[in-house]
Amino acid sequence: MNLSIWQQGWYQGAEKCESPNFGQRPDGAQIDLIVVHSISLPPGEFGNGAVQQLFTNQLDWEAHPYFQSIRGLEVSSHFFIERTGKIWQFVSCDQRAWHAGVSSYRGRSNCNDDAIGIELEGLEGELFEAVQYAQLAQLCLALSEAYPIQHIAGHEHIAPGRKKDPGPGFDWALLQKNVAWPPQYFPDF
Repeated sequence: MNLSIWQQGWYQGAEKCESPNFGQRPDGAQIDLIVVHSISLPPGEFGNGAVQQLFTNQLDWEAHPYFQSIRGLEVSSHFFIERTGKIWQFVSCDQRAWHAGVSSYRGRSNCNDDAIGIELEGLEGELFEAVQYAQLAQLCLALSEAYPIQHIAGHEHIAPGRKKDPGPGFDWALLQKNVAWPPQYFPDF
């Protein structure tokens, strides 16, 4: 086990960009779930730093008309993987990021309590880049060395009817092949 890649829940393979949007995990939380999301701001635009600005409460709400629909939102994720493969980290994995919202999975509600959120730069339902899958797999494997990961799901699986990301463009079979985890770790695909 290579725990030297972790320092107090911070992954050394990511660029650190601390978010104020987090809290303590409740006592007894089992950090055993990874939740995969997709995000782009504005939708369909990539590489402009807007996601990092949103997660650090620095987004200029006037910079694009779409931003008015999310004005005042205070959210975060543990990780964000750009289309180039660059990994950002906003919240220590030991802490509770604000990515899942109202959610339930494997018989537990409030998935933020025991999940690690990973955002992929992309548009829900669309395709993702090969380098994003490679980085996601590497990150998942690193997480499984430091935390008792036993489940991985999309935002669409933990908040069905409310969320649709990462959507049908996400290749669950490829991720499963890349991490070589048993099928019971994954949602049905």
